[in-house]
Amino acid sequence: MTGYTHDTYISTFTWRYGSDAMRSIYSEEHKRKLLRQVWIALATAQRDADLVTEEQLRELIAHKDDIDIDRASEIEAEIHHDLMAEIKTYAEQCPKGGSIIHLGATSMDILDNMDAMRLKEAMALTLKNVKILLEAFIEKMDSYAEKACMAFTHIQPAEPTTVGYRFAQTTQDLVEDLKALQDVYGSIRGKGMKGAVGTSASYCELLKGTGITPFEMEAKVMDQLGLKAFTAATQVYPRKQDWRIVSALSGLCCTLYKFFIDFRILQSPPIGEWSEPFGSKQVGSSAMPFKRNPINSEKIDSLCRFVSSQSEVLWQNAASTLLERTLDDSANRRFVLPECFLATDEILMTATKVIRGMQIHETGIKRNLDTYGLFAASERLMMELGRKGANRQEMHELIRNHSLKAWSEVQEGRPNPLAASLKTDPVVLSFMTEDEVLASLDAEGYVGDAPKRTRLVIDEAKAAIGK
Repeated sequence: MTGYTHDTYISTFTWRYGSDAMRSIYSEEHKRKLLRQVWIALATAQRDADLVTEEQLRELIAHKDDIDIDRASEIEAEIHHDLMAEIKTYAEQCPKGGSIIHLGATSMDILDNMDAMRLKEAMALTLKNVKILLEAFIEKMDSYAEKACMAFTHIQPAEPTTVGYRFAQTTQDLVEDLKALQDVYGSIRGKGMKGAVGTSASYCELLKGTGITPFEMEAKVMDQLGLKAFTAATQVYPRKQDWRIVSALSGLCCTLYKFFIDFRILQSPPIGEWSEPFGSKQVGSSAMPFKRNPINSEKIDSLCRFVSSQSEVLWQNAASTLLERTLDDSANRRFVLPECFLATDEILMTATKVIRGMQIHETGIKRNLDTYGLFAASERLMMELGRKGANRQEMHELIRNHSLKAWSEVQEGRPNPLAASLKTDPVVLSFMTEDEVLASLDAEGYVGDAPKRTRLVIDEAKAAIGK
């Protein structure tokens, strides 16, 4: 096989996005080792049926890691069948056992079980990284559960919330995503050993008189592989499995896309409450030296879009598997499945780095509360006036008029005068003292039960990751 260098096209997932661990799972070498693992499991079950000798099996095991991609590529160039090329390469290494490799099997008996094994490995790594990310969110919720900040609806200042409660919204969704991923992980199955159209006809013939049924042989194989088999299959396992897996990844990406597009808004200087970690030598723009662009959040959102879009490809694969098999899915599965996991891998690693290293700017938070929080806290003043006997409708109109005048001042870039004007209004003072008015207008105290709910989400997240 020709060595790949940067003077030809290579996927960005080969070197830029994803971890070495995930790349290893989807490497050609690991794939071929898993194929040999499936062939060994099949030969082991067939030894129990006296179709394979102990010597042949030992030889297959002895050469299980002797992957020779260059030789397999030479053979494939001649015969134009990648799996048969690997069989022939393996057989050349096993003079005694080579003749019984793949006995009774069709290609997808081997490939689909190998794929299921890789899917489980990739999902296990993804689950580990989701839990690591949840730990980072838990830490931020715990630190900022009480820290008041402005909340925004319609991208307009609304009422105060807390920084921790803002993290809690995403954490709650991440817990649900974790459960969905765990459910999918637990449901991953292989094709089993069912032959060309899923009827096990070849194995029925092969096993005649051995005292072992195709069901029993399949169970022996799958036990060795650590997989469950679909009860029914065609030439392939049901392709809805691929769609379910990537749909679960897409759900996770939906959660993270929303959080990091919000992060980008909160990092914009007019709000200026959060910012990504920024290296001392990091360059934000080739043209504007002052820029501190949210490049990590933007990368996350870009990759989230990619993963989400691939779910449709796999839907089409599942829906278009005509009768017992077509090859419509074969080419795109070679890159869609690994790239979805590699993209998700990069998303999770980057998200964890950003959350752990992010800055939360107290000055920006206070500026926004001082500017806009008074308007929200005026609702509390109206309720206090109502509790003291004032007419609710009259107080609403009075506060509205004060607020409109204050908004005009804020829009001109001047300090918010709302507290000063309300604390001296004679109608308001007929029901409350000046100090009571100012206490009611303290925006930092107007966060309801957000801190308590944040703590409840912390408990849920800790339970989800086993803490």
